[in-house]
Amino acid sequence: MPDPSAQRLPTVGVVSLSQGTRPDDLARGLSSLFAQQGVELDVVVVGNGWQPTGLPEGARAIALPENVGIPAGRNRGVEQVTGDYIFFLDDDASIPSPTFLRDAIAQLVADPSIGLLQPRVVDASGKESPRRWIPRIRKGDAADSSPVFSVWEGATLLPRPVFDATGGWAEPFFYAHEGVELAWRVWDQGLRTWYAGDLIANHPAINPTRHDYYYRLNARNRVWLAKRNLPWALVPVYVAAWTGIQLLRSVRNRAGLRAWFGGWAEGWREPAGGRRSIRWSTVWRMTRAGRPPVI
Repeated sequence: MPDPSAQRLPTVGVVSLSQGTRPDDLARGLSSLFAQQGVELDVVVVGNGWQPTGLPEGARAIALPENVGIPAGRNRGVEQVTGDYIFFLDDDASIPSPTFLRDAIAQLVADPSIGLLQPRVVDASGKESPRRWIPRIRKGDAADSSPVFSVWEGATLLPRPVFDATGGWAEPFFYAHEGVELAWRVWDQGLRTWYAGDLIANHPAINPTRHDYYYRLNARNRVWLAKRNLPWALVPVYVAAWTGIQLLRSVRNRAGLRAWFGGWAEGWREPAGGRRSIRWSTVWRMTRAGRPPVI
């Protein structure tokens, strides 16, 4: 007879996306994965326009012939892994605790209302961590946990059925705000997106505004985010709110604003790649939880 005390370890499909430009960081992240205890992993490294080489034993490689963007690259990896859960880890991120995945899964099991978990993000070198890594308006203490309505995408864990029901990462976005759409689509399943301040992932503190395309894609994808996901009555409200916020943030950065409004116009002009509006009941749940999807 089987030992009733023996329990099957949770299985986790892991997707790490890389262009091969950060080999040391990638090696560090993969090492942190294979140090995990209490889980079984199925790990794939997706080379976004790159043939992954020098991977540790247990990590499989997928080579995409060209850079298809971050969301599409992650989705290609998802197609190749199996597991009860799906975990996304950027190639410059790592998880310092060997029980990180086991502890994160324990939180999901203990509270089935959580459909997506993002840990607290810390720069391992001791640099001050950007406040944007805390995905809530009132940032507060980074160690405090709470429901959130967007996620930092570099280390995210979901039950596999929840991820599948979202429809995957927003491939047309290429880069920026795909974590907002994923979070909204988790909420639309009657679940919550959760910021776990007691769990830590490491990532270097860098400034994303160092490139003009950051401003363009940021604006275009804000418009697309609304067009793809919000009830039509909220689309202009959401876009107008973020336009005002951007004007306040970048009033002294004329070059950034020019790039931003170029993306803003592109977002209205170009199709967003499909539409699946969240329900009004989801809008109400998000509002009651602290953040209506209009800002």
